[in-house]
Amino acid sequence: MNVTTWRKSTRSGQGANNCVELARGTDWTGVRDSKAPRETHLMFGGHEFNGFLAAIKTGRMDRKC
Repeated sequence: MNVTTWRKSTRSGQGANNCVELARGTDWTGVRDSKAPRETHLMFGGHEFNGFLAAIKTGRMDRKC
């Protein structure tokens, strides 16, 4: 993936340890951990990313301990 611009989520606080960054193309969205930018990241197509966001908003992605 050739991405030049990653942006930090507005939900991430200043200096927080749980920062997420996004990069968007015309038909994809990349998601990565800002603490490990060279590590593996998630890639989504347009509809996939909308489904991912819906799952997050409804709590389906919450970790169950």
